[in-house]
Amino acid sequence: MYGLLERDRALLPYQKNIERQMERYYQLRERLTGGGSLSDFANAHEYYGFHHSLEGWVYREWAPAADAVYLMGDFNDWNETSHPLTRLENGNWELRLPEGALHDGSRVRTVVRNDNSLSVHIPLYAHRVVQDPVSFDWLCEVWDPLEAYPWTDEGFVPQRPLLIYEAHVGMATEEYRIGSYREFADQVLPHVKELGYNTIQLMAIMEHPYYGSFGYQVSNFFAASSRFGYPQELKYLVDKAHSMGIAVLLDLVHSHAVKNTVEGINAFDGTEYQFFHAGAQGDHPAWGTKCFDYGKVEVLHFLLSNLKYWMTEYHFDGFRFDGVTSMLYHDHALGSAFTNLRMYYSANTDTEALCYLQLANSLIREIKAEAITIAEDMSGMPGMCVPVGEGGLGFDYRLGMGLPDMWIRLIKEKRDEDWNLDAIWHEMTARVAPTIAYVESHDQALVGDQTVMFRLVGAAMYTDMDRICHNPTIDRGVALHKLMRLLTLGAGGDGYLNFMGNEFGHPEWIDFPREGNNWSYQYCRRQWSLLANGYLKYSLLNAFDADMIHMARENKILSEPYPSLRLIHQRDHMLAFERGGLVFLFNFDPQRAHEDYCIPVSAPCDHEVLLSSDDECYGGFGRVGHEKRSAYVPGCQSPTLKIGLPPRTAIVLKPVKE
Repeated sequence: MYGLLERDRALLPYQKNIERQMERYYQLRERLTGGGSLSDFANAHEYYGFHHSLEGWVYREWAPAADAVYLMGDFNDWNETSHPLTRLENGNWELRLPEGALHDGSRVRTVVRNDNSLSVHIPLYAHRVVQDPVSFDWLCEVWDPLEAYPWTDEGFVPQRPLLIYEAHVGMATEEYRIGSYREFADQVLPHVKELGYNTIQLMAIMEHPYYGSFGYQVSNFFAASSRFGYPQELKYLVDKAHSMGIAVLLDLVHSHAVKNTVEGINAFDGTEYQFFHAGAQGDHPAWGTKCFDYGKVEVLHFLLSNLKYWMTEYHFDGFRFDGVTSMLYHDHALGSAFTNLRMYYSANTDTEALCYLQLANSLIREIKAEAITIAEDMSGMPGMCVPVGEGGLGFDYRLGMGLPDMWIRLIKEKRDEDWNLDAIWHEMTARVAPTIAYVESHDQALVGDQTVMFRLVGAAMYTDMDRICHNPTIDRGVALHKLMRLLTLGAGGDGYLNFMGNEFGHPEWIDFPREGNNWSYQYCRRQWSLLANGYLKYSLLNAFDADMIHMARENKILSEPYPSLRLIHQRDHMLAFERGGLVFLFNFDPQRAHEDYCIPVSAPCDHEVLLSSDDECYGGFGRVGHEKRSAYVPGCQSPTLKIGLPPRTAIVLKPVKE
């Protein structure tokens, strides 16, 4: 019996489904590797694309349905047919060029002939793709692959539990333009380090033709986005992060691809089914993109090699897999609530996608045992974070996507005095897999939505964020912003995530330059000056975030799987729990202070205040004293803290060991 079934006996009625899936996985793995390693199989990038040696250049493509393939570029004055590739076996094509035919920065495109019709494409394994500033055409730039980056990160191992700083390199500058890899490395990484986060998760790295897609409509899977700089500069970013003890995750998009044929991989050989399903199955009805055919060996070769490429070429420490829910079900789970286990083991489940994800996680661990994988899955597929050998999919974590939905719903629909603490606690702790908890990621601040801080305070953010101002709306928003984050970090998961800028309550939504906003960068940047000028409460929120993260790290609170509830009192709006040896105490009441409130604790000793959201250095009122609290209360048979707590305040206490 697989370990997945032993972990969750409710799955026993579906034992045959799980066993059949594992049979598929092992049979497919054997078919791909012949009993060897997945890492040896995942080397397509070492064969296809452009390769340079002392003898010259060789260029190879896989285009099984093509009648002819040509290479054109500045090396042949863009002659479409003067340099044909030679047809090899199994749909492969090859062109050999003498030394000196190409040079660093040579621009090329691939021409494919089908039925006497020519179509133009970007090479499938292009490592750098640029947009011509005059014609706006996308072109492949060829660079000498023999130039090695001088890495300094040998032996780097990611820290756990994960404290993730999600970021977008292009919008990480305050100026009205696109930021660069080097700017991010030199200007943002020190901020991340100071805050205490141990991992960054980079969005929009895989090349994409439309900037406004946030990087989620990928065109060139082996190319790091040229908008932000050169490949060597991305390597500099990763290397510098590692030197600071910060792991780097790639926001990976293997769930779909852009439908463009000139810039992307769609219809490269003239067919719709080279990489994707034919017909309607190959079109994502909600995203307008193409859906991979995970049942084709050549597609698996492409995608698995892509994983290995990003890990070996750029030293990424793992991946956040985007759109996993969409991959797992033939209907992409559109409108599905997943109310019973049968929904996970029906004909709607895409068993080929399941096999791919199992192969992907197995390969990643072969390459780097300490690598990290996170699944963006809303369905709660059983076994998501169970090792492949035990019948699972092999991810380390899933994203706790219900938590931000809960917070937004509460802010929009209820007064905070009506928040149901029992329901909040249930949402925080009802998890069956290791979870990355968060209040808001990039999703909550996209155009048409609002950041959590803006939802809390509205337009007052533009006029009353001065440190000396005490607008009641701002005071409420600042207080709840801290409580929501502390509760989510303390109880919501096994790791924590924050999107760039939200640590200091960034006021604006995110709107990429597009025709509808006159191609403006007004909302596609981060206003770091709000944090740095010293006069506004943004710096106080930032200080709280930093101390909260450092408190979590130093006390290893996330190393303990679940918090231990000590008290919920709905009428008093009081909540207390322990985790990692610390006591977390919240008063969500908007008006009432609670004096001498008795909180049962586990340690029979004095407790000191590690963190108080009401401290003036965090934008509070300084009403919480930092003297030690005794756990001895006359008349109480077990250790009890008697504590007073102001409204909308949270504190964290630590037992004092004599």
